[in-house]
Amino acid sequence: MNVILIISDTFRRDHLGCYGNHWIHTPHLDRFAHQAVIVERAYCCSFPTVPHRNDVLSGRYTFTYKPWAPIDPKEVTLPATLNRAGKVTALFVDTPHPFAPGFNYQRDFQCWELIRGQEHDRWKTHPREVKFPCQPHKLRNPERTVVQYLRNVHDRCSEADYFPARTMTAAAEWLEKNYDTEFFLYLDTFDPHEPWDPPQYYVDLYDPGYEGEEVIYPRYDKCDFLTEEELKHCRALYAGEVTLVDRWVGYLLERVESLGLMDNTAIFFTTDHGFYLGEHGYIGKSLITPEYQQAIPLYPEVSAIPLLAYVPGCEGGKRVPGFVQPVDFMPTILELMDVEIPETVEGKSFVPLLEGKVDKIRDFTVSSPTLSTPHLEVPHPTNRASVTDEEWMLIYGSQVDRITDEETTQMVDSLLRRVRTLEKGPIRPELYYLPKDPHCHHNVIDQHWEVAERLHRQFYELLAAAGVPEKHLRFFREL
Repeated sequence: MNVILIISDTFRRDHLGCYGNHWIHTPHLDRFAHQAVIVERAYCCSFPTVPHRNDVLSGRYTFTYKPWAPIDPKEVTLPATLNRAGKVTALFVDTPHPFAPGFNYQRDFQCWELIRGQEHDRWKTHPREVKFPCQPHKLRNPERTVVQYLRNVHDRCSEADYFPARTMTAAAEWLEKNYDTEFFLYLDTFDPHEPWDPPQYYVDLYDPGYEGEEVIYPRYDKCDFLTEEELKHCRALYAGEVTLVDRWVGYLLERVESLGLMDNTAIFFTTDHGFYLGEHGYIGKSLITPEYQQAIPLYPEVSAIPLLAYVPGCEGGKRVPGFVQPVDFMPTILELMDVEIPETVEGKSFVPLLEGKVDKIRDFTVSSPTLSTPHLEVPHPTNRASVTDEEWMLIYGSQVDRITDEETTQMVDSLLRRVRTLEKGPIRPELYYLPKDPHCHHNVIDQHWEVAERLHRQFYELLAAAGVPEKHLRFFREL
């Protein structure tokens, strides 16, 4: 069995037709969903970009032991394990941060190619002067990230020059030369992550005739700095990015089919997390302004992720309700490729779930920013986990009233900032009943304290089993 893993960064689950979307054009992924198993309860684990890739490549709960950081030199990785078993491993990526100089998440792949130019990748120095698409105060890090990005993409001539096209085309060319090997192929494209600048004809599908400012890289904040028209257009820009990704993932899937690989190749399509586009009053996935940076709760718009799993022999179009998380990819891929799973892996293979042999592989999921690292003194209370079972979501962070020590973070874009808290403590837990409140608008923790205690106990036991040291674990002992 070969395996292809496709991660499309910041791809909201509710923007796919098989998860209920009816206004965004995703014909290729819709077709693939009819061939694949649709996992209905996939949730992100370690948040955001870099910790998520550590989850995928190590099978470990990254949020319990390390921050946004380079891959550890002694980490037991998925490609290294496959290499030892005689498989061919390849990576094609345009997602910048995990694969940037010094972070080294491409380590252990026999073949890898980084498509340059995303975000503030120092790729091009021309043109020296660029024109902002909107007022700079509406943009996140305009003078560094946006200026560099506009230089990087200024000479695009056609859709084939866009990042998803370049990444999927490079991978397709690799497949043409390696289709007859036993391989693991990992594709990682940054879109539909911002900056949002898909071809105009995709944007016109969703907001034709718009004449206002293009806020392609909004600052992460309460979205009241945008007009209603600008916020609507941000949604259209994002939807255009989704359609762009669909087009080029479809190109790759068609090449897989034309090479005769569908009978012996498992294919997974997923993401690392979603994005707020006005929900809960936010645009972004955290708060990043010149005045402050802090994490915000991971409600379902961010924590719930798509997962389409095509495995030869499994019924296409079937839906499975069991929980799956990114830490489960490593053991799943190793089982499919008949390779022994290392003892370091904390995730669980979801092959039995796809095959219909079990209804679930776990009872709950945890989606969380980093909660414990060797250099951390006190876990920051705004770094809250989302603990989710079949009915409830608990939002819970360390029980610390206020932080006095200065803290820094590189989340979410590798730029070092001080954490400055907007919310004034103490920050209390929240509880939501998902069947009646799927978007988490009504906190019912006071009415269902016993449910919150149960979810908290399961969460605490996971932290303890993962080896979170007592100096941090004590802050999570009480609800």
